[in-house]
Amino acid sequence: MQILFMILAAIALSSGVLVVFQRHPMRSALYLIVNFFAVAGMYLLAHAEFIAAVQIIVYAGAIMVLFLFVIMLLNLRLPEEEAKPPHVLQKIVGITLSVFVALLLIYGFSQARLPAPGKEAAAGIGNTEAVARALFTDYLLPFEVTSVLLLVAIVGAVVLAKQKLK
Repeated sequence: MQILFMILAAIALSSGVLVVFQRHPMRSALYLIVNFFAVAGMYLLAHAEFIAAVQIIVYAGAIMVLFLFVIMLLNLRLPEEEAKPPHVLQKIVGITLSVFVALLLIYGFSQARLPAPGKEAAAGIGNTEAVARALFTDYLLPFEVTSVLLLVAIVGAVVLAKQKLK
């Protein structure tokens, strides 16, 4: 199990880096889908089957289709001539911040303690039932606000992509 987790974590980490450093927006979106599937695999290893299914259905399915739709509508292409290279000061600041974040991560991982094993779910109630009960009782307002935000994002993407008629 731990080896599988390490493989999925490496896939998630490398695809996340490729999302950020990829120049072409379509390839970046495809690497993000790979990242979503790797994270869903980690959820499965943590026995969170419902969250893994939601990760695949909602994020890798619906959200990524929306992203790809917006990328295609906005017709994002690489410019014919390459952009100017960043200034030397920008490179120095970027490298300094990267080293600082790397050192923070190394320190954080060296100080981390493994958590105690989690409690098992109560008998007779499944993981999906517990999540659904919490989602539609305690977290109903944030759930509805999220759906409204997604609707606004779709409308905004269509408005941005709409071409003026002559």
